[in-house]
Amino acid sequence: MALIITFLMGMGNFACHQAVIASGHRMVTQIPPRTLRIARASSLTLEFIILCGALYAAKAGAMHWIWLYGGYFLINLTAAWSIVTRRI
Repeated sequence: MALIITFLMGMGNFACHQAVIASGHRMVTQIPPRTLRIARASSLTLEFIILCGALYAAKAGAMHWIWLYGGYFLINLTAAWSIVTRRI
């Protein structure tokens, strides 16, 4: 069950990332296109590596890492919501 929940949180993180990029927020639109492509690829790669680590921890039964990843997910969700709704 922890593995499924961790996977769903990871997919949520990827969805938040996509929502921020597609939001048209001035913070994103002011970045030069080449830099944005590199930053997007780098951040998605880092997000994937973090998700793989969290899935490995879930499979190994290390629940404290799952709780930490849950906190990371909530921070990402809050930040994405703030950017998409123009609160920042």
